Amino acid sequence: MGNANISGPRIKQAREQLGWDQSELAAALFVDFQIKLDRSDISEIERQKRGVKDYELDAIARVLGVTPQWLLRGEENSNE
Repeated sequence: MGNANISGPRIKQAREQLGWDQSELAAALFVDFQIKLDRSDISEIERQKRGVKDYELDAIARVLGVTPQWLLRGEENSNE
């Protein structure tokens, strides 16, 4: 079975750069966007075992202070 997403490793990288654990990311997503993911969901996303819905990816990017493009491709502007 292949990877369920391509953004997991960059989500983990951005989260760790903020000094957050997975529970803190989950809490921020709920407080800011009412998206209920628990620590195990975040873990599965980061390990590419769980897919990410488009609205989840957008919220994760906003909470982590990065762009969805960076989470998906590792670049800020895909049109340049």
